[in-house]
Formats: sequence, structure tokens, C-alpha cells
Amino acid sequence: MGQAYFYHLTRSSLDATLATLLSKSRQAGWRVAVRGRTEALLTRLDEVLWTHAKDAFLPHGMSGGPHDAAQPILLTTSHDLANGATCLMSVEGADISAEEVAAMERVCILFDGQDLGAVQTAREQWKALTAAGAAATYWSEESGRWQMKAEAGGKASGQDTEK
Repeated sequence: MGQAYFYHLTRSSLDATLATLLSKSRQAGWRVAVRGRTEALLTRLDEVLWTHAKDAFLPHGMSGGPHDAAQPILLTTSHDLANGATCLMSVEGADISAEEVAAMERVCILFDGQDLGAVQTAREQWKALTAAGAAATYWSEESGRWQMKAEAGGKASGQDTEK
């Protein structure tokens, strides 16, 4: 059974955090889908991932192409994970179900801490997923490094760790 990791972005950009998480996910051998709400953001992320680091290539593609099934990282607005993803990342408050959390190795929900609407959406996702029995952890970077602040049961651990 998978787990949902909520990443509250207050210091790092979505671009940098997503690139780091995608790199770590690929190192773990996972196929990844990045689900957003708008093609505009996914198109921008597509450009970012091609240029994020000269020494680290993240092979990926936009959904809707002829090779979706072959993409190790697929950027999509769809609930159909054509690349057989084992890790799902949500941006822009894209919907995630408890069934998806259970089926994945990991689900990452990234949200902008400066956007009150995004914070509210993440709170609603946390409540819905944990009420449905999904395991979840909440990660904050307010101290300057990623720190787990809460687990599905609401226990704060204060554990420092890397993403």
C-alpha cells in the first residue's frame, strides 16, 4: 500500500522541488506521472525539465503523443496513467483518490504555501484521503530543510530528513 506525501512549498520553487523528486523517483526505478489541472502549467514544466540541469537528464513526455506508454515520466491532466506509473505527483491541486494512493509506490502532492487557495485545496485533499484510510505524511520546509510535521494519525514527529 502506498502513501501520500504532502509537500508544503514555502522556500523552494515547484520547479526545483519537482525536478528533485522526479530524479529520486527515477533512481528508485519508478515510472512517474505528473498530474496537473492545466496544459499551460504542464507545458511550462516540460520546458523546465528539459533544461533544469545540464548534468541530469530527466526523460519525459507530454501526454497525448504516440509514445505515452514508453515515457518514464509523463506530464498529464488525465486520470488515465498511460505510462503505467508507480508514482504519481499532483501539482495545481490535481485530484488524487485514496485508491490511487493505495495502488502506487508513492503519491506526492506539491502545493504552494504562498497561495491560500492551494493550501486550502491541500487541506481538503488531506482530510479526504486520510478519512478514506490512505496513509499520509505532511512535509514542511519552513525550517530550511524538509521536515515531517504530521502523519495520517495527526502525530507530529519533528523528524528531519531529505526529500
